[in-house]
Amino acid sequence: MVKMADVARRARVSVTTVSHVLNDTRFVAPETREAVLTAVRETGYVPNTVARSLVMSKTDTIGLALSSISNPYFGELAHHLQAEAERRGYSILIADTHDDPDRELQVVRDLHERRADGIIIAVSARPDATLDYLRQRTVPVVLVDRMIGSGLDEVGTENVEATAQLVEHLTGLGHTRIGIVAGLPGVATSEERIVGYQLGLERAGLAYDAELRTDGASDAVPAQGATARLLALTDPPTALIVANNQMTIGAMRALREAGVAVPRDIALVAFDDFDWADLFEPRLTTIAQPHAELATRALELITSRIAEPELPARTIRVEPTLVHRNSCGCQTS
Repeated sequence: MVKMADVARRARVSVTTVSHVLNDTRFVAPETREAVLTAVRETGYVPNTVARSLVMSKTDTIGLALSSISNPYFGELAHHLQAEAERRGYSILIADTHDDPDRELQVVRDLHERRADGIIIAVSARPDATLDYLRQRTVPVVLVDRMIGSGLDEVGTENVEATAQLVEHLTGLGHTRIGIVAGLPGVATSEERIVGYQLGLERAGLAYDAELRTDGASDAVPAQGATARLLALTDPPTALIVANNQMTIGAMRALREAGVAVPRDIALVAFDDFDWADLFEPRLTTIAQPHAELATRALELITSRIAEPELPARTIRVEPTLVHRNSCGCQTS
């Protein structure tokens, strides 16, 4: 095994100088630095990054705790976060909390004990224990996707006006019975999209009808049952908003099983765009979240928080986009 002393002998410098070059802990003359780096390449020396991190108290890793990596939205977000982290010289440790508060706390403990420099997390509906743990240990943290006004750095999509926009599009097409399959209760994004739904109805002069709102628990199977319940109403909706992409899958299964055609029998729009939304017939009208921008902003926040722990808390909202296709009943090219 090649050691640092072997590099020092080849470069004709001291071991201390090699250490300073590799760890960037002191100025080294350019010609000396180049001699050391050449020796590293020629000998094939691999620095012991674990040992170095113990000395420098920095591991160049960021923990990422997401609620459901199997959800296409979170999978896409994780992809962009990992790419952006690597661009900035960080590695990502990814863990799935399954939206379970106890597992969430354990995941965060594990990431902290593995000495992640900071943690990016999409919190569960009951994150108090997790946030207390992070605050007590002054772990650099950024909340992503789910904004809860926690006094911590946060970045997420604007949900209220975006959902109101879906309602307004449907009312503009003449619909007055608009149902919603809402996400997991208590989760910030779920609550914000319900507020947006109600706001859109209010702007259209329509009364909120509680029987047109049902809980799809942010997943396909419960959303399938929730959609079936809406279809079984005495006066079922003529248009349906589904509040995330996993639930859209369940809603479409329920519509198919009931023999309800989109958009002939019911208009369908959804929050979250995904690669195959354009491949369905009819093509799905959706709200697309800007994964790449969310990732960039989250990495900006966490890296600056790691560098400057005393910065004031920051909140960033990014704007989504209405992707207009024809599941809403419009004819598009």
